[in-house]
Amino acid sequence: MSIANLFIDQGSDYTTTLTINDSAGLPLDLTLYTASAQVRKTFSSTTAVLFTVTFDTDRTTGKITLELNNTQTTNLKSGIHVYDVVITDINSKKTRVVEGNANVSPMV
Repeated sequence: MSIANLFIDQGSDYTTTLTINDSAGLPLDLTLYTASAQVRKTFSSTTAVLFTVTFDTDRTTGKITLELNNTQTTNLKSGIHVYDVVITDINSKKTRVVEGNANVSPMV
């Protein structure tokens, strides 16, 4: 698992691409995986905003893209949030591969 902090502008469309690596540090082949990602104000918050997650056309690159639209980012309160990315293999084994803070800067 890796830690990566995100910086999101409230009220704007947001996109970032992450590379998931295996234990040897090489890009993980995500061909047989699904993925989900969410952001919450705190770990114990009951409300989450779900990212749209897409895979690179060549899934062997280990790249996934996380997206929030401007309506979703408008609804995030400014400040520090937490997020994570979970991948699921064909045997339904879930692995958290990335987590960190999502810093939401306020719009004017």
